Amino acid sequence: MTETTGSKRFGSIPVFFTAISTILGAILFLRFGFAVGTLGFWGVLILILLGHSLTLPTAFALSELATNKRVEGGGEYFIISRSFGLNIGATIGFALFLSQAISLAFYIIAFTEAFEFVFNYFLNSFNINIPRQAISVPAVLILGYIILKRGANIGVKMLYFVVAILFLSLLLFFLGKTEYGATMGNGIPAGDLRNMKDFFIVFAIVFPAFTGMTAGVGLSGELRNPSTSIPRGTILATITGMLIYIGIIYKFAISVPVEDMLADQLIMSKIAIMGAVIIPLGLAASTLSSAIGSILVAPRTLQALALDSSFPSKRLNRWLSHGRKSDGEPANATLVTIIIAFVFVALGNVNAVAQIISMFFLVTYGSLCLISFLNHFGSSPSYRPSFKSRWYLSLGGFLIAVWVMFKINAPYAFGSLFLMTVIYFYIRAYHRE
Repeated sequence: MTETTGSKRFGSIPVFFTAISTILGAILFLRFGFAVGTLGFWGVLILILLGHSLTLPTAFALSELATNKRVEGGGEYFIISRSFGLNIGATIGFALFLSQAISLAFYIIAFTEAFEFVFNYFLNSFNINIPRQAISVPAVLILGYIILKRGANIGVKMLYFVVAILFLSLLLFFLGKTEYGATMGNGIPAGDLRNMKDFFIVFAIVFPAFTGMTAGVGLSGELRNPSTSIPRGTILATITGMLIYIGIIYKFAISVPVEDMLADQLIMSKIAIMGAVIIPLGLAASTLSSAIGSILVAPRTLQALALDSSFPSKRLNRWLSHGRKSDGEPANATLVTIIIAFVFVALGNVNAVAQIISMFFLVTYGSLCLISFLNHFGSSPSYRPSFKSRWYLSLGGFLIAVWVMFKINAPYAFGSLFLMTVIYFYIRAYHRE
């Protein structure tokens, strides 16, 4: 692959911030209270540990593969395609790109939840029901314009700002107190475990909270030292996210009664200091930071696919792989990403494809774990990563990814695998010609 990026200007910190900003997204603010209200503290703790029994092996496998050879632009796609070949790599790469691009739409739509008070005001005061697109459509266009105009540099700077707001909102949440909490003390009832029959229903709802830890790898083409920055940033973000999640469900369990968690999706605002202001701000920051992470990463995956001539048109491959002369930014690939996100944002509801997106992420994570596992037993003598995972962790991550796919939604799992099989045979036939 030809390197198209201009200067190698990033280190481990942008990898960490891109990953943690995608991990700590809308699900954290909108669905974790519901999860604790449904399953109880211990039930959600099991759920978080299950989610991270996949994400941690994936982070370790990714770090291992990234330290074996220089990772160029394209992140996960580059690693998979150089391990399994271009045909399989492009198949998974297409699915990964679509997941990243449509996730951008998810985050922008979730961003509008922070303006619920505006919608309610117009509805109650003037009987005007403002559509969510009144905010989401301008938001995706403005964000897209900024990234197209200024590139990854401004995107990373924006990340620092919005992540600061996000962490401030979480800090005020943890410092907040409630009357219910005063009667509870700091103890969690030993029997705070319920409705386990609904475990995988809740798991499917909150699963997007366990994606995103590999987002920083998408900046691989612009890292000064990918073999150092990727392991540090990715693993630190994954562990940080897990600890924050555990802290949040503990705070929920000792602060508000079950019925309140089930009734109010922004229950965090009832706990946090200045919650009515800071939690909507935190929600806006979390969704915006996740959107920035996606809009930085998705075009680089698409550009890498085009650089490998994955599309059946040489002209299209040249156009998508083009990097801006001044800074190497994948401007054309960014434009395509924005158009895809705009279409789904304009539709206003992407729930119909939500679980398909989860499937594609699971396929990607499972593939990374499988590559790591196979390299432990059948690698060439040149396979000498400076960071080494354990074969049983990688095997476990792969098996859990497959198992979770079918537990979340078996028809969607079969549908995703069928779609990727069709894409694979199409790409193989095209490359053969």
